Amino acid sequence: MTDAARGLVPDPDEEQAPPVAGSTALWTDLYHVDAAYIAWKSGQNEDATFDLYTRANPFGGGFMLVAGLAPALEYLHAFRYTDDDLAWLERNRSYEPAFLDTLRDLRFSGEIMAMAEGEIVFPNEPLLRVTAPFPEALILESGLLRVIGVSTLIATKAARLSLAARGRSISDFAFRRAHDPFLAARSAHIGGGESTSFVAAARAYDIPAAGTIPHALVQAFLNEGAAFRAVAEALPRYSLLIDTYDVAAAIRTAIRVARDAEVRYGHTLVAVRLDSGDLAADSRFVRGVLDEAGMPDVKVLVSGDIDEFRIAALLDGGAPVDGFGVGGNLGVGLGSVASGHIGGVIGAVYKLVWYGGLAETSARIKLAGAKSTLPGKKQVWRVGAFGRDLLQLDNEPAPESARPLLEPVLRDGRFVAGLPDLAAIRARAAASLAALPSALRQLTPDEPYPVVVSDGLQRLRDETMTRFRASAGETRGAE
Repeated sequence: MTDAARGLVPDPDEEQAPPVAGSTALWTDLYHVDAAYIAWKSGQNEDATFDLYTRANPFGGGFMLVAGLAPALEYLHAFRYTDDDLAWLERNRSYEPAFLDTLRDLRFSGEIMAMAEGEIVFPNEPLLRVTAPFPEALILESGLLRVIGVSTLIATKAARLSLAARGRSISDFAFRRAHDPFLAARSAHIGGGESTSFVAAARAYDIPAAGTIPHALVQAFLNEGAAFRAVAEALPRYSLLIDTYDVAAAIRTAIRVARDAEVRYGHTLVAVRLDSGDLAADSRFVRGVLDEAGMPDVKVLVSGDIDEFRIAALLDGGAPVDGFGVGGNLGVGLGSVASGHIGGVIGAVYKLVWYGGLAETSARIKLAGAKSTLPGKKQVWRVGAFGRDLLQLDNEPAPESARPLLEPVLRDGRFVAGLPDLAAIRARAAASLAALPSALRQLTPDEPYPVVVSDGLQRLRDETMTRFRASAGETRGAE
């Protein structure tokens, strides 16, 4: 069966991640392949449902912004074992040939329910619900966690930066630091980043490309004035980096060069950037000099170890900054050492919640204190305009004045509907953030958002816990 017939080929007019180079079948942890082999060998092939969710908000914040669905579907589309993949497995593992033949034919055949990119999500709510034959669903775990986890982490970081910036621009400068620069640039744009310095991502996703000049270009010339003149002559709209030597001298040189370039070439200085030093004091000084020179439209941009807490501190202190370039803290989802919220990972998990038929004995649970899971096939309902969220079983009646957050994306391995483009996702994210209660938009909210478990789900959880505790006791007694 062709990919198109299976429904796994995305519409070329829809926004997707850049094509993955080759197969993604080995983009997994070894123990998942071993586990799939054991399940296949022992006949554990019934349909299973897994929830992908997080246990806590990152950065000490009050929410997460969903991202990564389109790249996750690209990962699934490219998940097929090549001859080279299978030859490597044959050399390195003791799998039966029949299992390798099964892998050769493996294509995702199940169902995915997902929250839309740009939606707000809270801890313990499934972002993704995967139902497929057990070995098939299991082997996808680490790949889906990577894509959804990284994307949601960085989109959330970008949203926090944007909220802290209070309408000032955020630009993604993360390419040189990002662990996955395509996911980082895409997710940063969803979360509110206006532009990216990463040229390939700008092209792939139609994100505005932006940048100033490097210190090395300034240093290559005999003096700063010569460097600035070269920039002003070459580019119709240009920005200058003014902290290479002395900010006070550089801004005055920049003004002289800008006036001359406007007359000679009709070229315009649009911004100056500070990347080091006392950003608060220097930005005030630079803004004052520009205004005195009759250049109120020239923007003052800052960069250099920027995070949302530092943005808030600068603006609270009256720093006249128009935009922020954010690198590593955005690209790898770091928090703030000074604030005590380190970040860096989102802690997403992928847990089995249902295995087999329709009976409630098919419910599955993990019993591990704070890491215990909620069994069953669930829907997430948002009641009112962020009144509360309700986690309940699929077969429970819909609550009043609520909307379901998990939507069908794939069924029998085929797309149920097309995906929105990146501009629509970004617009949805902006609307979601605007609707978020002001208390949750704070960098460190006092109270968490209420996520409530339905009576039916609580009852299933209690019954499943009792059943598996009894089973564990029987196992111990038999030893």
